[in-house]
Amino acid sequence: MLKPICIIPARGGSKGVKRKNIRSLGGKPLIAYTLESAINSNLFQDVIVTTEDEEIANISKNFGANVPFIRPQELATDLTTTEEVLIHTINELKRLGFEFDTIMLRDCTVPFIDEQDMKNALKLFFENECDAVFGAINAHPNPYFGMMELNEDGCLIKSKIPKNDVTRRQDAPVVYSVDGMFILNVDFFLKTKKISAGNIIPCELSKEHGHMIDFEFDFKVAKLLIEKT
Repeated sequence: MLKPICIIPARGGSKGVKRKNIRSLGGKPLIAYTLESAINSNLFQDVIVTTEDEEIANISKNFGANVPFIRPQELATDLTTTEEVLIHTINELKRLGFEFDTIMLRDCTVPFIDEQDMKNALKLFFENECDAVFGAINAHPNPYFGMMELNEDGCLIKSKIPKNDVTRRQDAPVVYSVDGMFILNVDFFLKTKKISAGNIIPCELSKEHGHMIDFEFDFKVAKLLIEKT
């Protein structure tokens, strides 16, 4: 069986926090946490970073990742989709002679996913008939309880209405926030060109391990999590 390849997209531009992928966190670049966990796990035949940014490429190489090509600038804009990046990466890797049928997409803005999380996800993927496994965090607040949206009149209404009225958070249907880790069947992904397609199984992550850094507040929380450990 071919070992999976881990793919880590990291572009130089970001809106929420400027150059957050290489911003220092706990004394090392943010991307280093994802690189080290993936490389040290020995779960992958290779850990690939796809970036258009030379500084990110050099930092990634210094931490042991493989950067076999520089991503075109047109695939590193605010409008570029993750699907477009993955299709380009997969095609480039195949052109370079890599052989693989499974990939794990890691988001370097979710730095605390560890080896056990990745092992759990891969086990689910290979032991079940599915097309993908996603890292999943039990969502709070929940769209069935504690979340509302605006209607056409600008008034708040419930986001989702269950069959039975929910009066306690514990009774709300389980909803997941997915981020950080996505395992895909390569052939199925190239056929559909969509990450969220087919039969997808959740791999539950703790809130700490699934913590995503999008804003300055998220960096502050991440620093606290590092200090705690």
